[in-house]
Amino acid sequence: MHPSRKAARNGGVLLAVAATVLLGCERGTSAGAGPYSPGPARNGCPTALAGARQSVQRAQQTRSAWHGPTTGPPAASGKDIVYVAQSMTNPGVAGAARGMAEAAKIIGWRVRVIDGQGTPAGIQAAFSQAIALRPSGIVIGGFDPRLTAQQVARAGAEHLPLIGWHAVDSPGPSKDPALFTNITTRVQTVARISADWVIAHSHGTAGVVVFTDASIPFARNKSELIKKGLATCRGLKLLAEENIPLPDTSSRTPQEVSSLLSRFGDRWTHSVAINDVYFADAAPALRAARKKGAGPPFNVGAGDGDPSAFQRINSREFQTATVPEPFSQQGWQILDEFNRAFAGRPDSGYVAPVHLSTAANSRGATTWDPPGYRAAYRKIWGR
Repeated sequence: MHPSRKAARNGGVLLAVAATVLLGCERGTSAGAGPYSPGPARNGCPTALAGARQSVQRAQQTRSAWHGPTTGPPAASGKDIVYVAQSMTNPGVAGAARGMAEAAKIIGWRVRVIDGQGTPAGIQAAFSQAIALRPSGIVIGGFDPRLTAQQVARAGAEHLPLIGWHAVDSPGPSKDPALFTNITTRVQTVARISADWVIAHSHGTAGVVVFTDASIPFARNKSELIKKGLATCRGLKLLAEENIPLPDTSSRTPQEVSSLLSRFGDRWTHSVAINDVYFADAAPALRAARKKGAGPPFNVGAGDGDPSAFQRINSREFQTATVPEPFSQQGWQILDEFNRAFAGRPDSGYVAPVHLSTAANSRGATTWDPPGYRAAYRKIWGR
């Protein structure tokens, strides 16, 4: 699920609240990583650097052709889908919903959105309302289905197919909770390309800060994978890991960034965050310290790619790259997966490849919208 941007302001609210209770993590802590010592040469890890450059080059390409499914059942008629949204103020949740609405006009279905308002009680009520509507299927939009276990059980008892969008950690079908499929990118590839970008951008020598939310297991796992990727280059030094819960980013990030600048100064050259929202909240502190928006620390968001992140990247204001989700394509995919479920077919198995967006390849766009999927799905559906 991917801890979501203004999520906690919104999109990770639910998980953050629940996981904090379960794990008892300390809020807003910083794990220092010892004194900074740069690599012995400008290129501190020639083998890792070469591999990182190749990975980054591949991830930055904008493919001209669709590499997803091209066959499947023709469109079923008269289906009614309800999208239970974690919060429609979450850009990713809202982006997937917009993609579904666009696709629904083509396939000829009805899509209704019920906003959970970003709270456990609100999401549970929205899910209950969705079941009461007796739709053809329900989407779990950006929240952990374990926190709506009673509603999931009711949906199962009524044989309502469930599809998750960023609902569980991995893409594909899930037995517990029972999901026909879950649509998300792979956290391992997102984490690795973020680390590779730092290695490639720094030429193998950097002082790095990682921003995470240790109260959310998924986010904690992502940051661990990021650190593992960074550790492949001996010229990189992990200066600190900042644990700032997503609900607290606006209040905690500016003061933590000021502290990091005081502690590390120019040794802090790069940052990786499990979500772009950290850089929105870091910008005021960096600006107050008279840092240049296009200068260090160079920041990459390991996930989401909401419009505000693209705006920072394109204007070169304290964010250099993001690993975005193709929200609209995923909305179309949700309807295609439901169509397969209604036809008694297995899920498509498609997982969007990792993509890395920078000012150089985004061309002023404010979202990652890969080519070809609209025509492909229309052909599959016979629409």
